[in-house]
Amino acid sequence: MVASSFIPPLKIRQLRDLFRYRMKLTQLQVSEKNRYQNCLTWSNLQIASVVSDVFGKSAQAIIHSILDNPEEKPNIEQLVHQRMKNKVQDLEIAVEGELTPEQAEKIRVIKAHYDALAICKEDLETMILELGQEYQEQVKLIQTVPGFKEELSALRIISEIGADMTVFDTAGKLCSWAGLVPANNESAGKKYSTRISKGGKYLKPFLGQVANAVVKSDKHPELRNKYLKLKKRRGHRKAIIAICRRLLVAIYHVLLKQECYNPILQGLTEVRNPDKTMSLQDAIRFAQQHGFNVI
Repeated sequence: MVASSFIPPLKIRQLRDLFRYRMKLTQLQVSEKNRYQNCLTWSNLQIASVVSDVFGKSAQAIIHSILDNPEEKPNIEQLVHQRMKNKVQDLEIAVEGELTPEQAEKIRVIKAHYDALAICKEDLETMILELGQEYQEQVKLIQTVPGFKEELSALRIISEIGADMTVFDTAGKLCSWAGLVPANNESAGKKYSTRISKGGKYLKPFLGQVANAVVKSDKHPELRNKYLKLKKRRGHRKAIIAICRRLLVAIYHVLLKQECYNPILQGLTEVRNPDKTMSLQDAIRFAQQHGFNVI
C-alpha cells in the first residue's frame, strides 16, 4: 500500500496560510528597508556606518530633519537619544552628503510603504492569535521547548506540523517529512548523495533561525554543547541542522506525550562515563588544541 500523505485539518491549513502570508510581508519589509538604505547610500548619507539600525528612533529623527529642511544642517545633539550622545561627531560627518529632491521623495514613499506593511502585519497577527485560541494547550507545551517562548513562534510550528502527532509514526518520520534527515541512496553497492532533502521550505528555515539563537545561549547546555561538538567535526551548517532536528524531536514528544520539555526524559543530555580516563596521546592532542606547546 502507498503511505498516506499528511493533510492537516482546516483550522491548521488556515493558520498555515496566514503565517506564510505574514512571512511574505516580512520579506517585503526587508526589501523596502534595503531600498531605504540604498537611497541613503546614493545620497552619501552614511548613517548606517554609525548606528545599528537606520529605522531606530535617533536615526529616524535625523533623517526626518534632513527631509524637512534639506538646505540646513541638522542639529545632531538635539535629535539623538541620550545613549547616542557619544556618537554625535561621527553622525555629523555621516550626514555631510547631499539629498536630491527625487531621492527625498523616494525615501518618503518607501517609509510610507514600510509602515503600511507593519500595520498589515499587526492585523494579520491579531487574526492568527484569535484563530489559534483552540490550540492554547499545545502552544503552552511548545513554549517549554528552547527557542519557542513567544506564542507566535509556537503557533507557527503548529501551523506547519499540526497539533496531533499520531499522524507521524515516529519522530524520525516527522523529521524526514520536514526535510531534516539525510537521504540514504544506494544502488549496486554504490552510495549516492546523502544530503538532506529540499522539503520543508517554510518549516526548515524557521527552525534554523531558532537553532542559531539557541546555540548562542548558555541556558540550554544540552543543545549548545552538542552544537559545539558537531561544529568541530562537520562545520556550522550541518551542526545547525542537527540542532533543528533535536528541536523538532523535542516538539514531537511534548505534543505526543502531553508533557513539558525535559532534556533528561527525552534523552537529549549526554551521559559521560565517569570512569573513563584520558590516554597520553589524547592528553597531548587536547593540550595542542587549546594552544599549548607540548615538548
